[in-house]
Amino acid sequence: QVHLVDSGGGLVQPGGSLKLSCAASGSISSIGGLGWYRQSPGTQRQLVATFMRNGNPMYSDSVKGRFTISGDNTQVFLQMNNLKPEDTAVYYCHADLIHSLAGAWGQGTQVTVSS
Repeated sequence: QVHLVDSGGGLVQPGGSLKLSCAASGSISSIGGLGWYRQSPGTQRQLVATFMRNGNPMYSDSVKGRFTISGDNTQVFLQMNNLKPEDTAVYYCHADLIHSLAGAWGQGTQVTVSS
C-alpha cells in the first residue's frame, strides 16, 4: 500500500507562482515514479508532469517551460510559474506502481488562478 499526501494549492493571480508538494509513505519500493495530474470541472483527469520509471521527467505540452517537477520516489514537487487562468484545477499527486495498473492517488489540492 502506498499513501500520498499532497498540498500547496491556493489562489494566485495570473503570472504568479505556486509550489505543490507530495509526500509518499508505505510501500515505497513498489513505486515506479511519482507525478502530477489535474482535473477541471467537466473534464477528465490529465497528466501535468511525471517522472517515468527510467527517472526522466515528462511534461504535458501546455506546461512545458512554465512548470518544473522535482523529487524522488519519497516526495515530489511541482514548481508552477507564470500561471494562467486555464491552469485552474484540482491537482493530484500520482504514484505509478510497479505491480499495479491502477496506481495510487493523493487527495488533491485546489489551484485557482484568477485576478
